[in-house]
Amino acid sequence: MTTDAKADGLPEGGPDPEPRDGLLIGEDGKVRCWWHGGKPDYLAYHDREWGRPVKDDRTLFEKICLEGFQSGLSWYTILRKRENFRAAFANFDIDKVAAFTEADIERCLGDEGIVRHRKKIESTINNAARAKEMRAEFGSLAAYFWAHEPGPDERPARFGFEDLRQLGKTERSVQISKDLKKRGWSFVGPTTVYAFMQAMGLVNDHLEGCCCRAEIEQLRQQFERP
Repeated sequence: MTTDAKADGLPEGGPDPEPRDGLLIGEDGKVRCWWHGGKPDYLAYHDREWGRPVKDDRTLFEKICLEGFQSGLSWYTILRKRENFRAAFANFDIDKVAAFTEADIERCLGDEGIVRHRKKIESTINNAARAKEMRAEFGSLAAYFWAHEPGPDERPARFGFEDLRQLGKTERSVQISKDLKKRGWSFVGPTTVYAFMQAMGLVNDHLEGCCCRAEIEQLRQQFERP
C-alpha cells in the first residue's frame, strides 16, 4: 500500500495533510499507520487483516481479484463493496468462478453493488481458470505466491514512512507480475501485485511505531510457509 490513493488503495479523504511520520494516534490511544483515516471499518481492516500472512487459496484469489477491481479507485471503495463482490462471484470459489458464463457476466454488469466494469469482470473469470492451472502445477496458489516472498536483503532494516512512500512496486512485484501475465492472468500489474503482497503478509509494511507491526512480525515468524 503506497501513498497514492488512486494507485493502490489508500483512502480518499483521509487525514490531510499526511502525518509527517505516517502515524496516527487513534481515539483509543493506539498509534497506527495513518491511512485508515479513522474510518471504523478501515481501521478494523488495518488491525485485523492487512499484513497478516495468508495461505488460504480462496482468500488469496479473492484479494488479487479485488486488487484488480480497485485499479483506478481506492481500496476503501472496494472494501465497502466486498460483501457484494463475494455474493456476485460465488464467494470467490475458484472452480465456480472459472465456470461462469456470458449470463454471469451480464448478471454482474447489472449488479449495482459492485464495480460494473466488463473487462475487470471478464478478467476475474479468466484469472479463475488460470488459478486452476496454477493449482495443478504448484499444488496451491499459496505455494506459488509464497515462493516469491522477498528475502531480508530486499527489505529495509527499519521500515519507516519514507520507505513506504517510495514503494508503489518493487523488483519482486515486477517479477511476479511478468510471470503472471505470461501465464495468462490479467489486471495484475506490478503495483496491483505489490498491494496484494502487502495485504496478504508477504511483506510487513506496517510502519515502525504502528501498534500492529510487532504482532505482524511475530505472526510472520511463526507462519508455516506452504
